[in-house]
Amino acid sequence: MVITGRVPLLLALGLVPVVLRPGLGTVWAWLLLVALVTLADWWLAVRPASLEVRRAGMGPVRLGHDAQSLLTVTNPGTRSVRALVRDAWQPTAGASGNRHRVHLAGGDATRLTTALRPRRRGDLRALGVTVRIAGPLGLAARQTTLDVPGAVRSLPPFESRKHLPSRLARLRELDGRSAVRIRGAGTEFDSLREYVRGDDVRSIDWRASARNTHVVVRTWQPERDRRVVLVLDTSRVSAARIGDVPRLDSAMDAALLLAALAARAGDRVDFIAGDRQVRARVRAAGARDIAATLQDAMADLDPVIAEADWAGLAGAVNHLGRHRALVVLLTPLEPASVVESLLPVLPALLKHHRVVVASVQDPALGAMREQRETLPEVYAAAAAAQVLQQRRRAGEILTALGVDVVDTDAERLPPALADHYLALKARGLL
Repeated sequence: MVITGRVPLLLALGLVPVVLRPGLGTVWAWLLLVALVTLADWWLAVRPASLEVRRAGMGPVRLGHDAQSLLTVTNPGTRSVRALVRDAWQPTAGASGNRHRVHLAGGDATRLTTALRPRRRGDLRALGVTVRIAGPLGLAARQTTLDVPGAVRSLPPFESRKHLPSRLARLRELDGRSAVRIRGAGTEFDSLREYVRGDDVRSIDWRASARNTHVVVRTWQPERDRRVVLVLDTSRVSAARIGDVPRLDSAMDAALLLAALAARAGDRVDFIAGDRQVRARVRAAGARDIAATLQDAMADLDPVIAEADWAGLAGAVNHLGRHRALVVLLTPLEPASVVESLLPVLPALLKHHRVVVASVQDPALGAMREQRETLPEVYAAAAAAQVLQQRRRAGEILTALGVDVVDTDAERLPPALADHYLALKARGLL
């Protein structure tokens, strides 16, 4: 039972009979009368469970974007109903305007819309629909929470999508000026043409030449069926926040842009995410909707307070096949993690693949290093300088081993990684 604000007013109205006929009996009589009337009003109220509430299905929505939850409330009875309906969601779903007053005659139905704006990735669920129906006098109400399942899947926002058109233009330009006569292993046959002075005699097709009056050579084009393997670190080092965004989310943004670009280039894109165990794995052979596939796989990923098992992650990469690939490790360039866990497995990866480490840099360290006005700021600047030096040293070690390092802030990492991929393709290093 829910008591409305009319009950205190009715109790206050009892001052009139008490003044007219003072006495404790008058007070108790008025209290008993109010209690009986309130109880009768509650008894006459329509039961909320008699209403039919259905929720329409919802598609996925990108983090920070708007969505809507649609409820259909039907009154199958003959009595008119005035109700307050609350569509409750977990707080990170960002529900607003979720309280609705409805007036339904017998047999009527209405649709109620609740605005959602997710503030966290993953499946965000509805907690139930609370229905409150007051009695005829409005003194008391029946209230019940109905179990109406519902969920919205919040995907990574993919803010770096804005860089994709310019990189695709550069990719088309790169394909247009790529040499068609490329010799050696790892190339695809393109066509036959007449021999001209300066051509490599090893490219002569003797069988085709025997059927023609001229010497014929084979021409080649760069392979398009390359492999790009994205490895996303979900260990403790990815939980740090740069500004208001976790490093993990920034790394996801860079991975999505590179995956979309590589798929458009005709490359096969594989994805692995993990820490001490593999949390997600996607095999996508150059699908054009690779970004949507990866967004769905990334939606449930959260940092795990544990060290990354790079030996296990490297094993997962090798399990995808020994065919040479571009392996992109999206992991913070933290000296301790790199030296203790990552360095021992790099020689095995570098033996078969080209490896790139993409790291999100914290610009606050650079700003802290420059502030030296007070004594605490001097100590903080010294600590920041030491951390930056250790990161630089870790990057130099990786570079000496033959690993490409892309280390920049969260905003610049996606386009920088995409540019590095295009540079590798332009130099024929993939």
